[in-house]
Amino acid sequence: MITIEDFEKVDIRVGKVLAAEDFPEAQKPAYKLTIDLGPEIGIKKSSAQLVGAHSKEELEGMLVMCVVNFPPRQVGPFRSQVLTLGFKNAAGDGWLVATPSKPDVELGSRLQ
Repeated sequence: MITIEDFEKVDIRVGKVLAAEDFPEAQKPAYKLTIDLGPEIGIKKSSAQLVGAHSKEELEGMLVMCVVNFPPRQVGPFRSQVLTLGFKNAAGDGWLVATPSKPDVELGSRLQ
């Protein structure tokens, strides 16, 4: 069991997907995302296993939630700078991206 203090250490921010590209070198089907996390965090890259649940076209412009204070992770030849959050879809073939329910949230806003 974790404490509220442990949870507060995880910095989850809202970002907007600027671009989604195929990532054929990944071991599991994934996209390379470019995400705008607002003026404080800036533009970051993320490898996300969303293939099967989302198309690249659907992702572009979508608001997503990302953990921004994990260390970068090397995924094959790609350096993933943030963790894009999601849930396994019912078919089990991809992840449904976690997105805010209101589109007017400010980029870079922190989950409280």
